[in-house]
Amino acid sequence: MLAAAGDPPQHPDGWAFEFKWDGVRAMVATGAGGVRTRGRSAPDITASYPELRALAGRRRMLLDGEIVALGPGGRPSFALLQRRMHVERPTAGLLAEAPVHYVVFDLLHLDDAALLTEPYLRRRALLAELELPTGVLAPPHFTDVTGPDMLAAARAEDMEGTVAKRLDSTYRPGVRSHAWIKTALRHTQEVVIAGWTPGTGRRAATFGALVLGAHRDGLLRHIGQVGTGFADRELGQLLTTLRGLEVAQCPLDGVPREVARTARWVTPRLAGEVEYRQWTAEGRLRAPSWRGLRPELQPGQVHAPPAP
Repeated sequence: MLAAAGDPPQHPDGWAFEFKWDGVRAMVATGAGGVRTRGRSAPDITASYPELRALAGRRRMLLDGEIVALGPGGRPSFALLQRRMHVERPTAGLLAEAPVHYVVFDLLHLDDAALLTEPYLRRRALLAELELPTGVLAPPHFTDVTGPDMLAAARAEDMEGTVAKRLDSTYRPGVRSHAWIKTALRHTQEVVIAGWTPGTGRRAATFGALVLGAHRDGLLRHIGQVGTGFADRELGQLLTTLRGLEVAQCPLDGVPREVARTARWVTPRLAGEVEYRQWTAEGRLRAPSWRGLRPELQPGQVHAPPAP
């Protein structure tokens, strides 16, 4: 189930509020077969996050939550999580340097009972009764605060934002519902990498910017370029990967002539994420900054909002 973007409810009546965690959405199933973890596009990412095996040997459950890496002060660090997101079988050294936690916010199945049609409050009550191992967290939800106050608390705690959920909402898999409303303090957008432009100066050996696309009105449309936010080691790694995907044909609709003149195109197979200031009147990202690849997403899942 996915949340619709919007302003938080002004009054708490009928709503619960949670913090929005900056990580990777994941479902975790436990039972006789051990532990299995899946990302949003349903790949098996169990081996990538062995910390979640701590849930083995417990009750038969299906959990919904966010995989996060905690940085200074115990705050989620997407940059630290990036070190784990592309690694199928992390080494002991990497596990020690960038450990992850699983933040659980919903319980969809428990023992022999399916809970999808149970109201949110009932699912949360059952979740609170579970004995969870170290590294698996079930943060509290709040029913006695207003949306603006919860958003102010999220800002003070340096969280990504808030999610408001109707107390009586059932769980609707695959549906983006206004029964859940997410409010982000930092604007982020999933993107498809469609090409790159040559670098200059100290970036002459790598690339200057990635050319970005997202699906809008049934087409993969150009939504801008991003040239900042990259770690130095990312530049070479990304360029090597992109050169292996080169194609002659531009895969995007609506690329400006000045971009197309120097761009090198690739098969739009890689998804990523950027932070940005706002959308322009042309439907492009203003002042985007790279956050990292999103290997758990398929390019077909990447959509942009309608052009202003």
